[in-house]
Amino acid sequence: MLVTNGKKLLQSSKTDAIYVSCEFLLRYVTGLDPENGCAIVDETGTTLYTDMRYMEAAEKLFKGTDVTPVLYKQSDVQSRLAGYNSVGVSFDWTSHVEYLALEKAGVKMQNVDEGFRAAMAVKNEWELAQIQKACDIAEESFLALLPEIKEGMTETEVAALLEYNMRKRGAQGLAFPTIVAFGAHAAVPHHETGETKLSFGDEILIDFGCRVNGYCSDITRTFLFGDDNKHEEFKKAYQAVLTAHTLVKEQAKSGMTGAQVDAIARTYLQEQGYGELFTHSLGHGIGLNVHEFPYVSKNRDCVLEDNMVFSDEPGVYKQGEYGIRIEDTITLQNGKVKSFMSKTDRNLIIL
Repeated sequence: MLVTNGKKLLQSSKTDAIYVSCEFLLRYVTGLDPENGCAIVDETGTTLYTDMRYMEAAEKLFKGTDVTPVLYKQSDVQSRLAGYNSVGVSFDWTSHVEYLALEKAGVKMQNVDEGFRAAMAVKNEWELAQIQKACDIAEESFLALLPEIKEGMTETEVAALLEYNMRKRGAQGLAFPTIVAFGAHAAVPHHETGETKLSFGDEILIDFGCRVNGYCSDITRTFLFGDDNKHEEFKKAYQAVLTAHTLVKEQAKSGMTGAQVDAIARTYLQEQGYGELFTHSLGHGIGLNVHEFPYVSKNRDCVLEDNMVFSDEPGVYKQGEYGIRIEDTITLQNGKVKSFMSKTDRNLIIL
């Protein structure tokens, strides 16, 4: 059964009603994200304002929930909102034009972004189940990809095969554009997948994920396409990244800050001589957005709680030579780390 979160957001906002119009917030409160739609949540339930393109699907989807679909009319929405003493609105995700229109209509808006972020960061069982499905699909698709990789294929071709595998297994779309990097391209953490062809001895870094009911997975695996006996430094660095990744899983606890968890991996890599080559944060929250609260970074003091979902992705990048990242989507349960990834090997794979 569809699980909606309108009441959860309303409680977090401490206002008479909340108004959302951006796609991921619509998905969060209703389970559907129609183009040019909006929703109002108050103590009586959630109303999704949409058009005829979505009405039939919405009526079926919302059966048995607290969501009611109605045809969108701007004057009706604005008139209803103007009747509340306070309306919670995400200022981060409301356009200036829309804000001015609501203000002109007499809507008494309050910025509730902080409450929204905190509420959305702690996932319920249904949300965790969607993320698990997205992670399962991603891992299974990667395992199916490995025997399909051949010398002479381009980065784009490998990405296309992986994306096809995810779609074939039930993914509704990508969590973000797939990154496939051959050789020294892997030293660029967010390399733009291109037409470079694969050669024997190349390293391959693939950062990918998919969506199930809007919820994302995020995974990175780094491996070798054959061993030309020229990768001793790479192999040493790989083992350091893997150890840092594993230490996070072993030592991170609920109640620690993002900075403290980041320090688990960062301190180890510094001790191994790779500190300056770990150029990004350890992780980020994952949910309806692939990058969201909480932030697992040396500069963040947000406290991590049970059922928050985030990435564990230490990396080492030596410009012009190699790049290594090992990433799982993880959560905290009963105070300890639980990984959503259980099907793929983190030890160095040599095809």
